[in-house]
Amino acid sequence: MHFSFVEKFGASVLLTMWLVWGSIMIGNQLVHPKGANIDALRIATSEEQAAPAQAAAAGPDTTMTLLASASPEAGQKAFKKCTTCHTVEKGGPNRIGPNMWNVVGRKKGGAAGFSYSAAITGLGGEWTYEDMNKFISNPRAFAPGNKMTFAGVPTSEERAALLSYLRTLSDSPKPLP
Repeated sequence: MHFSFVEKFGASVLLTMWLVWGSIMIGNQLVHPKGANIDALRIATSEEQAAPAQAAAAGPDTTMTLLASASPEAGQKAFKKCTTCHTVEKGGPNRIGPNMWNVVGRKKGGAAGFSYSAAITGLGGEWTYEDMNKFISNPRAFAPGNKMTFAGVPTSEERAALLSYLRTLSDSPKPLP
């Protein structure tokens, strides 16, 4: 029995597809992947846009009072989610975001060699602890139109720890407020 080239090719394609499908089915039975904890790009819904207003009505932000007792070590652990876009070494390179060495007290939009959005360069002034707290709480609300896609750090404790860690990233740290 002789098969033509087309029949052999069709059979090989069909066999390959069955093997791929079977591998996927077996893999799905063996491995149950966990979903991602954060969205890479979040599109705000009307409920999410209303959340900052509700949070402001709920009470004052306690981050600045927590900052005095916050642990830089806890902030370093929390900063791991930021290392995808930011570096912390003195003189380190910029990535998707600017290098964070000596950020507190730095001119807003002033990291050398980084191309900031007009939303950040238009803010003016220097980064203070209060400004950094507001920014990492909700980057889109602090500077509408900025390029940062991170949704923000929701808890005051984690923001205080992050600010405490960022304070250590300087030859002469700025005094706490």
